[in-house]
Amino acid sequence: MTMTAEEQASEGQHAIPMEGEDITQKKDGGVLKLVKREGTGTELPMIGDKVFVHYVGTLLDGTRFDSSRDREEKFSFELGKGQVIKAWDLGVATMKVGELCQLICKPEYAYGSAGSPPKIPPDATLIFEVELFDFHGEDISDEENGGIIRRIITRGQGYSKPNEGAAVEVTLEGTCDGRVFDERELKFEIGDGESLRLPVGVEKAIMAMEQGEEALFTMKPKYGYGNAGNAHFNIPGDATLQYKINLLAFEKAKESWEMNTVEKIEQSNIVKEKGTQYFKEGKYKQASVQYKRIVSWLEHESGLSAEDEKKTKVLQLAAHLNLAMCFLKLQEPNQALENCDKALEMDATNEKALFRRGEALFGMKEFHKARDDFQRVTQLYPSNKAAKSQVALCQKRIREQHEKDKRIYANMFQKFAERDSKVKKEADTVKSDVKANDDEMEVENGEKENASDAKA
Repeated sequence: MTMTAEEQASEGQHAIPMEGEDITQKKDGGVLKLVKREGTGTELPMIGDKVFVHYVGTLLDGTRFDSSRDREEKFSFELGKGQVIKAWDLGVATMKVGELCQLICKPEYAYGSAGSPPKIPPDATLIFEVELFDFHGEDISDEENGGIIRRIITRGQGYSKPNEGAAVEVTLEGTCDGRVFDERELKFEIGDGESLRLPVGVEKAIMAMEQGEEALFTMKPKYGYGNAGNAHFNIPGDATLQYKINLLAFEKAKESWEMNTVEKIEQSNIVKEKGTQYFKEGKYKQASVQYKRIVSWLEHESGLSAEDEKKTKVLQLAAHLNLAMCFLKLQEPNQALENCDKALEMDATNEKALFRRGEALFGMKEFHKARDDFQRVTQLYPSNKAAKSQVALCQKRIREQHEKDKRIYANMFQKFAERDSKVKKEADTVKSDVKANDDEMEVENGEKENASDAKA
């Protein structure tokens, strides 16, 4: 599409060729793209990708109003998220790495009737020269270390996303080294994925999606099947996985603020039973998810009746005790310790809390502290034979540690003694050499004196 010189003149702008491919969906000529240098490869940026570009922006009369090249710093933004003008979201999405192009942008795809004072006047058509250097997907992992990278194929609707416990309906396709190993349509609750042989990364991915969204996710082993792999799907250890997921529909689980106290207590009892069932099946991660929900619902409740206060305390105490046991099974003693401490804040002499805290401390090799907890259990609950056995085991570990420390210190002192002896020996040698040298000088001086006397 080309605007005539007369049309440009009527707008008070210099005549320049308005040429290029119309890349707008409406085909209204709002954004014209002219490729000045072809890029490489076949891959294009996707919605949500972080892109890195250089650009030079000018008005139709050639006036430069902005340039990343002048600043000698590439500009980056997330594509399709409305962080830049519409023309850029449209134009950069069509570019390959290394491509250099010109974008001619009408006001409705740029800064509109308001412009961007003082450099861009109202209703201005803008020209951008853009070069694409790199792009990569959005990192949605907890640590933001590339654990889960998302690339959106089709953007979803709205802003709501599934939460913990949400009922979701998805289609998914899992691949490893180009081989499709899992292709299913599923309906399940977030938190139950492991029972369906889904890696933890899939649920985290779904919780970042909007309804109707389709996206590609690349998951490092930590968010896949770890170093153990998965025999059912024939996935080796330390494998990177790719999942294409389409979130067809979901219903959010009620958040804490959406429920009254009665509803929270009812729901807590339901998920407590669900967690217990998971625990019996050896699914400790899923069990912990359920118990965490109880804590999140009830920990900040206040102004309760005496009856509700009693019910919430019983549920919270059970949740912390069960979480501690889950984390002990998962060999995460620090988190087990944290939940035992919270349980003991509610009941300072609770037998299970003291015993499990002792187990957590033992797992952390804090044998003295662990022994103190187990001894406390034997004092309060003399019939607890397991605690007595643990006291004896702690004593054994303490003695072993003491003997080990003695050997370490003995070796250390021996090394110090050997070092001091060596230093002393070297010093004595130096002292002896100095004395011998002094004696030689004395003899030499004596000979000189005798020679002088003889001469005299």
